[in-house]
Amino acid sequence: MSQQLVVTILGTDKFGMLSAIVDTVCDVECNILDSRQAVFGQDFSLTMIIEGSQAAIANAEFAIPQTCHKLELLCLLKRTKRHTKQNLEHIADVVIKGENANGVIKKITGFFAQFTISVSAFRLKTSKNHNELTMGPEQMTCKMVVSIPHNISVQEVECAFQNLLLALNLQGSIKQNH
Repeated sequence: MSQQLVVTILGTDKFGMLSAIVDTVCDVECNILDSRQAVFGQDFSLTMIIEGSQAAIANAEFAIPQTCHKLELLCLLKRTKRHTKQNLEHIADVVIKGENANGVIKKITGFFAQFTISVSAFRLKTSKNHNELTMGPEQMTCKMVVSIPHNISVQEVECAFQNLLLALNLQGSIKQNH
């Protein structure tokens, strides 16, 4: 019976690092089921779920940290239960703009949680609104990628989202990616 392991790796981005990690996973006879990676400044982040026999996962729990140590990377491993692939039919881009205020992002992510909508990517940028005569309030632009469950009406979510934005004095949109 196959088992699964979630692997999170962090460290300074270096050429060939991803290849070395993938080689290690293959060498212990595991398969990568899913992964997400990003570079933030000069730092690298990788999260993946791997699958293999009980012996292969045990070998991975030993070999991956050794590879990471050689590459001067931090590594966190956690066994997990049956992974199911993310349903990608209702992936949407969310854009929100307006005056930045304490608690706005909390309200928006809380809104998505009420609808059981997963946020898979998130970026927030703030800037001062400079005017020759006055210093305006800080402005924000927030971009998210969300996954909307199949059993939820996208139109219903969009309508409720617009009502939330109106109450928060913000503008925004949800655009489906197909």
